[in-house]
Amino acid sequence: MTMERGSLTARHDFDALPLSPDVDVHCAQFDEIAALADMAHRLVPGVRIGERELARYFTFDPQCILTFGRDRRLLGGMAFLYLNDRGHDALLLDEICLTEPDTRLLASGNQEVSAIYIWAIAAIGRGIAGLGKAAAHLRQPRFRSADCFAQPSTAAGRDIMKATGFEPIASFQPDLWRYERPWNRRPPRMPAPILAARSFADARH
Repeated sequence: MTMERGSLTARHDFDALPLSPDVDVHCAQFDEIAALADMAHRLVPGVRIGERELARYFTFDPQCILTFGRDRRLLGGMAFLYLNDRGHDALLLDEICLTEPDTRLLASGNQEVSAIYIWAIAAIGRGIAGLGKAAAHLRQPRFRSADCFAQPSTAAGRDIMKATGFEPIASFQPDLWRYERPWNRRPPRMPAPILAARSFADARH
């Protein structure tokens, strides 16, 4: 599932987005799940994941959904899949069902998060300004070393990816974009390895 609404006019590295005082961002509460699922269906044609599915993953990891709001009004939300090593490889090799991912591919609370898949972004009006605080959420120690991945499904979503430093990468997963955390980046003159074979050994390069 990918849901997007809104746009960014200035280009910023995702980890350098400003923290807007106008939008409150917090981990979702269970009683907000229904409203978030309804927003997804209203904003993006073809969304198949509903309240039951969102609740399942929220129960597995309460930090996987953020809500954006102002003055108690829901302006949007953002959902993530926190992938373990197996899930990271499965994402790059197109061996994960992204509409109903196997929880064995997700990092549990005591596991290192190897990759963050941005499952959904939805925002109306100034809600898009909540992205800065969402990025700050992902700089917590549990998530800090993990690069972010996404598959934009609309023109607005693609614009957001371009404006925040995401780039399409070579992978077996169609139209996969990656945001490489600044502290994970190679020196400019060091060439990246080439993806040449369908193997777990090559999956992350």
